[in-house]
Amino acid sequence: MRIGKSPLVLVLTLAALSLQCGKKEEVGEAPKEEGAAPAVAYQPTGDEGTITGVVNFTGQPPQRRRIQMDADPVCAQKNPSALSEDVIVNNGKLQNVFVYVKSGLEKYSFSVPSEEPVLDQNGCMYRPRVLGVMAGQNLKIITSDPTNHNIHPTPKNNPEWNVNQPPGSEPIIRSFPRPEVMIPVKCNQHPWMRAYVGVLRHPFHAVSREDGSFEIKGLPPGEYEIEAWHERYGAQVAKVTVGAKETKQIEFTYAAGQAYRPGSLRLMPALVLPCCEKTMARAAK
Repeated sequence: MRIGKSPLVLVLTLAALSLQCGKKEEVGEAPKEEGAAPAVAYQPTGDEGTITGVVNFTGQPPQRRRIQMDADPVCAQKNPSALSEDVIVNNGKLQNVFVYVKSGLEKYSFSVPSEEPVLDQNGCMYRPRVLGVMAGQNLKIITSDPTNHNIHPTPKNNPEWNVNQPPGSEPIIRSFPRPEVMIPVKCNQHPWMRAYVGVLRHPFHAVSREDGSFEIKGLPPGEYEIEAWHERYGAQVAKVTVGAKETKQIEFTYAAGQAYRPGSLRLMPALVLPCCEKTMARAAK
């Protein structure tokens, strides 16, 4: 007796299509648990707290390298003493570490700030090297150099784009729709140029200063995971409880010779995308 498509075959087919078409890439923030209550728009109460801290560095830091910009005479003339910026240590403190709330804010939603953080191209280097924005927040890219630049973010979870910016041109305004920590930015004209953008679903982030210090203000009272991310040494996580109007201090410490430690990225649940709905309907017939 001939049997048509068995229920088992149909189930396997649908599962395969769901995995293939609905695949999601990793993001730097934990997804909401299934069945969790919808996020509530946060309204400040006056009880918000603050997290302050410092990023330490132990051991002998790697020597900063001289950047050869002779391929572009304009760059070489404007920035003749340029040094590498992947590791900058001052008196045992590590600069350019992205520090942000990794978990603890899932029950809240936050309005996207109207402020437009600026990424400048000055001396054929990105300024700042590390910055943060909210998903959907505009990022303004400007150029202070009399030479051509090419801004090329290479995200995993957001649309990739590549835009030319000649000298004296208008600012480029772009945003990233999905959270992602971190998005590398390069310039196709000048291979030594690098920047990193952290995209979050909330506004609570900071970048360690020259003295390694950072500050995250306006936090609702609660328990948090705070992650520190560095482009060469990777991620570290600290847990902290912030009370009403309380200021808590935390420290992170990186070490010379330490291997890169990726952040604890988590897979988002598989979603069925519009591209797949028709295909799955055909498979179910």
